[in-house]
Amino acid sequence: MALTLSRPARRRLRTLGFLSPWLIGFSAFFAYPLIATVYFSFMHYNQIKAPTFVGLRNWKYVFQDMPLFGPALWNTLWLVVVMVALRVVFGLSLGLLVTKIKTGVGFFRTAFYLPYLAPPVAATVAFVFLLNPATGPVNEVLAKIGIEGPNWFNDPAWAKPSLVLLSLWGIGDLMVIFMAALLDVPKEQYEAADLDGAGAWSKFRYVTWPSITPIVMFAVVTGVVQTMQYYTQALVAGKIASGVSIGPGSVIQPGYPDHSTLTVPQLVYSMGFQNFNTGAACVLSLVLFVIAMAVTMLLMRKRSGLLAAED
Repeated sequence: MALTLSRPARRRLRTLGFLSPWLIGFSAFFAYPLIATVYFSFMHYNQIKAPTFVGLRNWKYVFQDMPLFGPALWNTLWLVVVMVALRVVFGLSLGLLVTKIKTGVGFFRTAFYLPYLAPPVAATVAFVFLLNPATGPVNEVLAKIGIEGPNWFNDPAWAKPSLVLLSLWGIGDLMVIFMAALLDVPKEQYEAADLDGAGAWSKFRYVTWPSITPIVMFAVVTGVVQTMQYYTQALVAGKIASGVSIGPGSVIQPGYPDHSTLTVPQLVYSMGFQNFNTGAACVLSLVLFVIAMAVTMLLMRKRSGLLAAED
């Protein structure tokens, strides 16, 4: 006897079928890894022997006994605040500049976007050589105009600002996003502002900004998430600047100079895959996840200043 389903049941099954790709992806790539990370954060697990329950010992070790957790967290949060803010400002400024150019717009758009296409490792290596305090062309140019260049990646005070400069060099992605948003602003609103005698700043404040606010929110939120995972550029820059040769089987301690470029993702890799302390690595990952979620929820509040409150 064939099983006959009611119309609501068939509708639910059909809906579930359409949702199944997303449900499988969510379960396999988000829910399961998150649950496993929470589970292993309470376990002693060296990836060889079976995990054993240790309670809050991993959490206590990270927050009380891990000497590099404080510097790594501070560096990560510093990069989130400074790098994300400057990238949004510079990306929006370049977008405004390119949209105002009348001739040669294709050339400038390509010139500003090309650095973004460079692979992260290659771009970082090139940037470290450009900012080499002894032989780099940047300091040589500064010396010719009577300015003593800093040590850049070899100076703890300049290492993080140098990483920010590297990120601003590859600002092409945000420039393109903001260009699309700026070109989508209705021209009728600018014409009405001109009739009212509005200046450049007034038009930006009352016409441009309200129209591009969702795009700014997108840039800030994605920038925070990406910077919380900042790993490759900081690691490569520190290793190249330190003069350490990177080869097969070499174990490299990140954070040169003086742990000024050490980020929490680097610490996660070091604890999990170099020291085989999976429990501590999971705790660090959860700290990153909670901070990223908290910052994102704060930014996406209707009255946070980036999104207008609905009446």
